[in-house]
Amino acid sequence: MIMTIQDPTDPRQYDVIIIGAGFAGLYALHRMRGMGLSARVYEAGPEVGGVWFWNRYPGARCDVESLQYSYSFSPELEQEWVWTEKYATQPEILRYIRHVAERFDLRRDIQFNTRVEEAVYDEAGARWELRTEAGERVSGRFCVMATGALTVPQLPDIPGIERFAGKIYHTATWPHEGVDLSGRRVGVIGTGSSGIQAIPAIAKQAEQLVVFQRTANFSIPAWNGPLQPEVQQTWKKDYREHRRRAREVGTLYEFSDKAASQVGEEERQREYERRWQKGGVNFVHSFNDLMVDKQSNDTIAEFVRAKIRATVKDPQVAESLCPKDHPLGSKRICVDTGYYETYNRDNVKLVDLKKTPIREVSASGVHAGDVHHELDVLVCATGFDAVTGALRHIDIRGRNGQQLSRKWAEGPRSYLGLMTSGFPNLFIITGPGSPSVLVNMVVGIEHHVGWICDCLDHLRRQGLASIEAGQAAEDRWVEHVNAAANKTLFPLANSWFLGANVPGKPRVFMLYAAKLWVYRQECQAVADKGYEGFTLAAVPRPALAEAP
Repeated sequence: MIMTIQDPTDPRQYDVIIIGAGFAGLYALHRMRGMGLSARVYEAGPEVGGVWFWNRYPGARCDVESLQYSYSFSPELEQEWVWTEKYATQPEILRYIRHVAERFDLRRDIQFNTRVEEAVYDEAGARWELRTEAGERVSGRFCVMATGALTVPQLPDIPGIERFAGKIYHTATWPHEGVDLSGRRVGVIGTGSSGIQAIPAIAKQAEQLVVFQRTANFSIPAWNGPLQPEVQQTWKKDYREHRRRAREVGTLYEFSDKAASQVGEEERQREYERRWQKGGVNFVHSFNDLMVDKQSNDTIAEFVRAKIRATVKDPQVAESLCPKDHPLGSKRICVDTGYYETYNRDNVKLVDLKKTPIREVSASGVHAGDVHHELDVLVCATGFDAVTGALRHIDIRGRNGQQLSRKWAEGPRSYLGLMTSGFPNLFIITGPGSPSVLVNMVVGIEHHVGWICDCLDHLRRQGLASIEAGQAAEDRWVEHVNAAANKTLFPLANSWFLGANVPGKPRVFMLYAAKLWVYRQECQAVADKGYEGFTLAAVPRPALAEAP
């Protein structure tokens, strides 16, 4: 018999409270239920989906192939769901997530339209006390932050933007009813992943499109298309093996066992061309030294710049589109459908902000350099306060009232990317200090949720009710994460991986850059040693749940 600690007289007390109903929150709920725990999910939006509920801008799609960007916990689910494209669009991914919520009856434990504003650890009761925006108070022994890495939109800080008389849209909060841009003069600020996906689609609608580019980014063609039934069936026959390999490498690509520095120029160019024709992020794995050797990276970066120059007809525009200030792959590599070709359209203009910075926004448009661009609509494709943004927007307080935002004022600190010292029983899924967005997020989510569930089961079987990351272990992990990043070219770019897109945010590489299999082994080794580096304790009350 499994007995939970929920107080039957108070329906607002739970074993586990989960914040967020995206991929992470849904899977965490499913697993917690399977353990016989009472769990409640709080979701700020009106529906499941997380980032895939909100990001509805034109052209929005995943840059991981559909057959990989899905749950692996249910063989029946992976066999029955049919994907329609190589890279799924936002509507298709959202349909998939909704299907999962229905198929596993998850909605009954999710409270929608509920934004958590405060989470405070009650040391006397060893519980997390949460308060919602509406003033509702709930309590849980454990709190799981499934808030996502790309959740809080980052708006541009441009003088006068509040004076703009036209419509302003952010790609991350695109109106669900859609936007008709036909016959409109549209400006897009930002050429990261969202901008690169949206710009070709918007160009086909708008009368005029002006793209304001601060930083040129590398983008690889997706060569997207329908996912043929025979291709899908062949993949599904070996799904178990694909999933096993994905747990080692994150995303299944064609990894090279050769270094670019060890082959001749002709062989390098031949391999780059072959990979370019296959398309997608797989291109970055043409050779195995591209993210650790700057000279090798220069060869693949120049190959892409040559492709840009050959595609874009106007030499000046092409040169502005060529990235020269960071190694290829040190920022999140973009995958596109006709991005560079879009600049050959008569209705599209590129404004290079490195040459002509934006001075201000007026009621009628944008002043860049000495030119005023008349606009009806302004689209901000300016990304997110990534990885830590959602956590920073909740007042999280641990032992002695310590605020997480203050503890992380100089940069996020964690142990294994799963917990942070001073905050007992608070778990973070794909948080800072973990591989997070450097791998297929669904694979990373399933690993983290599995580790957390194993941890809770260990506490239950040992009659314990509290786990907290030790300060010394956290310090060692932060040093380890920094050392792993410094072995790569990632720190050479002012990317959102370092928080560089958010004014005032500390410049710290937030992700664990070592291989996923290395990370998984490290997490497992900690668990196998009785959760080494953590402090485990009991409280004078029933433990999490009695083992069967």
